[in-house]
Amino acid sequence: MKNKVQLIGHLGANPEIKTMEGGRKLARINIATNETYTNAKGEKVTETQWHNVVAWGKTAEIAEKLFLKGMEVLIDGRLVNRSFTDKEGNKKYVTEVQANELLVFSRK
Repeated sequence: MKNKVQLIGHLGANPEIKTMEGGRKLARINIATNETYTNAKGEKVTETQWHNVVAWGKTAEIAEKLFLKGMEVLIDGRLVNRSFTDKEGNKKYVTEVQANELLVFSRK
C-alpha cells in the first residue's frame, strides 16, 4: 500500500511562504474541496472540507509563483502526521498533506 492523496479544490487564500535557514522555502496552502449529495428530503447539500497542505523546496516555489486565492488546483502528495507543543505547553497533533506535485486547473 502507498500513502497517496490527490485533492482537487479551490485555494482559500494565497500561499503563506516562509524561507527557512539555508534558503529552502516552505509554502502553507489551504484548499477547499466540495462534496454534493441529496439528503433524505430530496434537497441538494454541499459540504466543504478544508485541507492543510505544505510544500517544500521547488514545489513551494511553484506555489509561490502560480497560486492565488480562488484558483482551482490539483494537489498530489501524501498524508503526514506530526505533533508540536504550543505556547501554553500543550501537545498538539496535526495531519496535513505534503505536496509533491501541483497543477493549476483554472485562474480566478
